Amino acid sequence: MMLWYGGHWAFWQASLMWLGMIVFWGLLVWAIYALVTAATRKPSRGDHDSADPLRILEQRLARGEIDEAEYRRLRDLIGSGDRHEPVGTGIA
Repeated sequence: MMLWYGGHWAFWQASLMWLGMIVFWGLLVWAIYALVTAATRKPSRGDHDSADPLRILEQRLARGEIDEAEYRRLRDLIGSGDRHEPVGTGIA
């Protein structure tokens, strides 16, 4: 097959090809690395799963979601360790 103007690639065409190939493989390696590390990452201390109830209650008070009386009532309920079961569950 004959290419235009002499049948050879210009330097910039070959450079763009190599640059494109390096970028492609770099993105592919980065994507695999990101997927593997995201799957094995441990939850941080700021996650809601690991937060204790008193800390959540204090944050709700600070945001103004509950007033001081409600805060004290819920804090006493958390501190007393009473576990109220829903009505009709059959647990005594």
